[in-house]
Amino acid sequence: MRLQGKTALVTGSAQGFGLGIAETFAREGAKVALVDLNGAAAKEAAAKVGQGSIALACDVAKGAEVERAVKEAIGALGHIDIVVNNAGTSHRNQPMLDVSEEEYDRVFAVNVKSIYLMAKATVPHMRGRGGGVILNIGSTAGIRPRPGLAWYNATKGAVNLLSKSMAVELAPDRIRVNCIAPVAGETPLLATFMGEDTPEKRAAFKATIPWGRFSTPEDIANAALFLCSDESEMVTGAVLTVDGGRCI
Repeated sequence: MRLQGKTALVTGSAQGFGLGIAETFAREGAKVALVDLNGAAAKEAAAKVGQGSIALACDVAKGAEVERAVKEAIGALGHIDIVVNNAGTSHRNQPMLDVSEEEYDRVFAVNVKSIYLMAKATVPHMRGRGGGVILNIGSTAGIRPRPGLAWYNATKGAVNLLSKSMAVELAPDRIRVNCIAPVAGETPLLATFMGEDTPEKRAAFKATIPWGRFSTPEDIANAALFLCSDESEMVTGAVLTVDGGRCI
């Protein structure tokens, strides 16, 4: 098993990409802390994942909650080898000036500030252990943006570049940092990205993907497994597009 003996903390893991990553990591031998805003859903997900996984309720945009969740994860699992910053949100697809200030602040807090808060809580721990792995979930929206998602696109552009910046700074600490940039996937956020979930909207979105389908949690989980395993020991600062050719 490719993560035997490892421990991982995955945010936004009660559903979608995060749950897919948690399930795959557990199958490959890792003990996983499933962190999600919805504590009840996280508990259900952890029961499904099994393999000694735990559930932690946490708003990743709030520093005190992130610190608490990390301390609880270390207390339960002993240490943290891998952090996957997967939690994310978006405003509805709409003209950029129609997005409220409250929505704007929330999207940046969840998608970008959360990575800062998680780094503050986990990097010292990883340094003390001689290394670790951080994986951020960015998006093709930060590489080839879609109209109607201006502020969301900006957050994912930040995540993509931030991952490279973190990788350079943390390499001397033997902490690898990478990023996955998925294309739109079969997750609860898909309807938000489209503005409204209709067969016509889905067909239009799908038509922009040369491979001819949306991404799945399994697609993202398989990429995450490689980037968080020792097989990718020489890979840091990468932004891996899992996009069926959309960004070409």
